[in-house]
Amino acid sequence: MRLRPRSIRARDTLIAAVLAALVFGSIAAGTDLAVRYATGAELLQETQIAARRVSAGVRDGSLTGPRIPDYTRGRILIQVVAPGGEVIGATPAAAGRPPLSDVWPSRDERIIDRTQCRAVGPGGHCEVLEVIRTTTAPDSVVVYAVKPMPRILVTGLLEALLTLAVLALSALVAKITWRFVGRTLRPVEEIRTQLAEISASDLSRRVPEPPGEDEIAQLARTANETLDRLERAVARQRQFASDASHELRTPIAGLRANLEDASMHPDDTDLERTIASALRDTDRLESIVTDLLLLARIGTGGTAAQETIDLSELAAAELRRRTSSGLAVHTSLDPGVAVRGVRMQLVRLLGNLLDNAERYAGGKVEIEVDSQNGHARLTVTDDGAGVPPEDRERVFERFTRLDSARSRGSGGTGLGLAIAREIAQAHGGSLRIEDHPQGARFALSLPLAP
Repeated sequence: MRLRPRSIRARDTLIAAVLAALVFGSIAAGTDLAVRYATGAELLQETQIAARRVSAGVRDGSLTGPRIPDYTRGRILIQVVAPGGEVIGATPAAAGRPPLSDVWPSRDERIIDRTQCRAVGPGGHCEVLEVIRTTTAPDSVVVYAVKPMPRILVTGLLEALLTLAVLALSALVAKITWRFVGRTLRPVEEIRTQLAEISASDLSRRVPEPPGEDEIAQLARTANETLDRLERAVARQRQFASDASHELRTPIAGLRANLEDASMHPDDTDLERTIASALRDTDRLESIVTDLLLLARIGTGGTAAQETIDLSELAAAELRRRTSSGLAVHTSLDPGVAVRGVRMQLVRLLGNLLDNAERYAGGKVEIEVDSQNGHARLTVTDDGAGVPPEDRERVFERFTRLDSARSRGSGGTGLGLAIAREIAQAHGGSLRIEDHPQGARFALSLPLAP
């Protein structure tokens, strides 16, 4: 059977109440002992003074009659008792009473002080007793001085009051803890409620972020960052499914039509032509699938290792790898422009930009690498027809082809620039088209490596 409360709020409240009870209980116990000690010491001192004053008067003969002056105004009862137990002198409050005690000091121990109780419980009666044998003679009289202890110390009322105070303070601590923890955990409950309402069909909602830098605020921010990544991942999956179903339909339909035609009319089919067409469609299918898978992987937190890469050396190596295209390529590559990234992805980004420039250039391509304001900058410029300002964002959309001179030729899959921008953003950078007097200039910006 589980006795521990399931709620954090209840557990914290219970722990606070128990700790408060222990602390306040210890304080109450110490207070009780201190009050009893201080009160007892004060009572004993008053009783000793009164008894010794009377004992001195009996010894020097100044107190001889049955009536003893009451120096304490009735607060202390004083008697002088002869060896036979006869009361031969007393203060007015103690007159007519039997001896206040049956304790009789010996000659070796002339002074005795103690606390004596005649009864216990609500009607209890305790008192501080001081007994003094006036001389060492066998017939010496004895002085008794008694002062009653406060009833609050005798009846247990002090302990009862302290116990009630401990319980009240512990209950107050429990109440404050319950409210404080509830107020502290309220943002957590709001986060939990919001997360419970978020479904796979709508990942755009976010949990409320409380102000400050405490653990709950950090939890809310982490939850929202996780939702951001989840939303992007789901969006990529949906985009992949949408793109695949849309773009793969055309080459698959063409491939199927060629094969069905060859199957239905084998004698009228040019086998070499049919196979060549099928291979072209297959190559296009392979290119589209490869690009779509790359887009789905970029920026999803994969395990690709990053390294420090010299952007100028990367551009030079890519230019050496390419066969001559008949274009004039001008370069301006500053050495030592290093970035952190995944080499194969940056090679793909640069290759896509060069493919695009070579496809639409009139006869010249310029490549520049330098650093500005803590960022590496790579530009690829062609001298083609350029891109109208209103279409400079559209060209980075998937499968976008403009109805202008830049779309001459069959082109690629329509995903090259989209892949390039995704890679740039996954590396903390940006890719955009800048103004240029002639042609199009694609500008890549990446943070410099430390």
